[in-house]
Amino acid sequence: MRSMFSRPLRLTKPGLFITATDTGVGKTVITCAIAAALRRQAAVRVGVCKPLATGCRRDREGLVSEDAEALAHFAQTAAPLDVINPVRYLPAVAPAVAAEVTGEPVDFDNIARCLAVLDDANDVLLIEGVGGVKVPIDGTNPHHTVLDLIRAVGFPVVVVTRATLGTLNHTALTLDALRQSGCEIAGIVINGFDADSSAGTPTRDLAMSTNRPWLQKMSRVPILATVPVQPSSSVVPHRGLLPEAIIDAVALTYWTDVMRPSQPLDAGR
Repeated sequence: MRSMFSRPLRLTKPGLFITATDTGVGKTVITCAIAAALRRQAAVRVGVCKPLATGCRRDREGLVSEDAEALAHFAQTAAPLDVINPVRYLPAVAPAVAAEVTGEPVDFDNIARCLAVLDDANDVLLIEGVGGVKVPIDGTNPHHTVLDLIRAVGFPVVVVTRATLGTLNHTALTLDALRQSGCEIAGIVINGFDADSSAGTPTRDLAMSTNRPWLQKMSRVPILATVPVQPSSSVVPHRGLLPEAIIDAVALTYWTDVMRPSQPLDAGR
């Protein structure tokens, strides 16, 4: 399969690609927490990028992604939002669909240019995907998915997954897709764990209390963090709201040890 990019990406700094088992699982929250943890753990300049975003709002200056605003805040970066998030669409659909319905093709070379700028200006780089790994991202080629972007970037992958019922299947399918494509999996972050629903409590949720050990058994990859559920009103990262409990849980992993330099995989499969 021909690559989305006109030439291979050349990223020089260590980094991570953060994906998830589905949309709405908490990729942005976890990426923001990793950025905050990195600044707490090490004196590094943290670059952040969300190459593609949909469901953006329209401001006087143009389309703005709240996810990009959140990443910029918690990384404490001065990079412009249109560098952090080079491709933006108004419709809240997959990027390929948004590109098709708006008639605005995805500018992959602009993504490459922005990644190069962020790579040059920072010590480490966090890249957040969109949806799950099989979300189509190219309106002209339905076979190009987030997985191809992960392969082109070549960073180890963090998979954000739910703590609730259904996560075993979704996580296994995501990890299988990554492995079959030759991607390095850094580990799993379980988001939204409710300790009050775990074993030994009056309101025990059997799925909640057993999913973590079963994810460990099934995945054979590290569980990098188990993030506690928090009131939704307190988790509004684009407004700078992220509970310390989330950052503390994520900071139990020393993230520079998990990062690796880019090792892009070949375009064909």
